[in-house]
Amino acid sequence: MRWALLLFLLSRTPACGAAPPQSGAPDAKPTFTLSQFAPGKPIHLVAYGDMRFTDLSVTTGTNPRVRRWLAEQIGREHPEVLLLTGDMPYKGARVSDWMVFQAETASWRANHIVQLPTTGNHEIYDDPARGIANYLKNFPQIAGHRYYSALLGSVEVISLDCNLPAGKTSPQGRWFGEQLDHLPESVEFLFILYHVPWMADEQSQVFANLPSKEALSLRGILEAHLHALHAKVVVFNGHIHNYERFERNGVEYVVSGGGGAEPYPLLFRGSADLYRDSAFPVYHYLTLEVRDHRLHAVMWKVKDPAAAALSVEAKDEFTLTAPERKPGSQPR
Repeated sequence: MRWALLLFLLSRTPACGAAPPQSGAPDAKPTFTLSQFAPGKPIHLVAYGDMRFTDLSVTTGTNPRVRRWLAEQIGREHPEVLLLTGDMPYKGARVSDWMVFQAETASWRANHIVQLPTTGNHEIYDDPARGIANYLKNFPQIAGHRYYSALLGSVEVISLDCNLPAGKTSPQGRWFGEQLDHLPESVEFLFILYHVPWMADEQSQVFANLPSKEALSLRGILEAHLHALHAKVVVFNGHIHNYERFERNGVEYVVSGGGGAEPYPLLFRGSADLYRDSAFPVYHYLTLEVRDHRLHAVMWKVKDPAAAALSVEAKDEFTLTAPERKPGSQPR
């Protein structure tokens, strides 16, 4: 029964596809520099995705009660920065879904949280052009950029678009390589946002053919630059409505798709997945604390989605240390 349910869910999830590329030549500089974040100063962030905000009467494909509670809970976390891994609306072309997004995430704006999103496949659902227009309108802080970088003192965030070509000769791929070639010296941790996983557990490889060709192209660009990078890299993905974590060539890969979308049943976890708990479902978010050249991450899972009062518990955590600077480089 769980095999049939998994196949059914995956069959209803359209994959990210190609769309007209973002114009402009490759740029080596950060797209945005947020001056309120100084190098060496602590930063409190939250990462999560796959919510599918839509009318509260819709209970297929999304869990409105858990989705809304998680959005409010994240407001209570008071992060300075929120990393969104995509699929925020149920149907991106539908303005009413974005209105629900605005209503259920009101605390984010009330708390002046910096929102750094990436597009998912649901952002372009029903009509890609209208979906992207709605996405950009609802995130005015990214100033019309479908892929961009944001410098936050000792952290840089690179957000890439799964709905655009990503080969190494594509505009997005060339821009990504330029960004990696010119990472600012102040950066100790590089966070990369992309909706479709760059690494996935065995069941996702078998049933959903993940990672996609475009995701593998971007992973290849990253790995070609790792030898010269002076920062620790963490890639945050969504799309799989569960939680997975991997390490490859010194890079941490985190799949965080538990924001409220209908969960994917876990049939088995492969040996490469560092998260071993088989409990289902895994509605969750991550807190990220950057302090004293270290990143400490905690995955907070909803204990019981059917409970009268919802709450979370810490179910996974990891700590990463920034690389030591090479002789002659800027001191820590």
